[in-house]
Amino acid sequence: MKMTPAKRARSRRINLRATARQENLIRTGAATTGVSMTDFILDSACLQAEHALADRRDFQVSAAQWQAFLDALDRPARIKPALAALFSEAGASEREPSK
Repeated sequence: MKMTPAKRARSRRINLRATARQENLIRTGAATTGVSMTDFILDSACLQAEHALADRRDFQVSAAQWQAFLDALDRPARIKPALAALFSEAGASEREPSK
C-alpha cells in the first residue's frame, strides 16, 4: 500500500507568504475537507506539480517493451466499422436546426 505524504515523517520545511484572503480560503478549504492546512496545501501543491510535469517526464521501458511499442506504431491501422459510421454522420453543428 502506498503511503500518502501525510503518513510519512516530514523533515523538510517550506515557508510561504499569503494574503489574508488566500489564508482564509485555504483554511476554509482544509476545514471543509477535514484535513489539516499542511495536508491540504501539500496535497494541492503536489497534485498541481504532477499535472505540470506530466508531459515532461521521461518514460523508461525495457528493450522488449520499446520494440513492442515500435511494432504497434508500424502496424497498419485497423478500420473499425462502428467508428467509421459515427464519423460519417453529420455533427451537431452541421445539422439543420429543428423547427
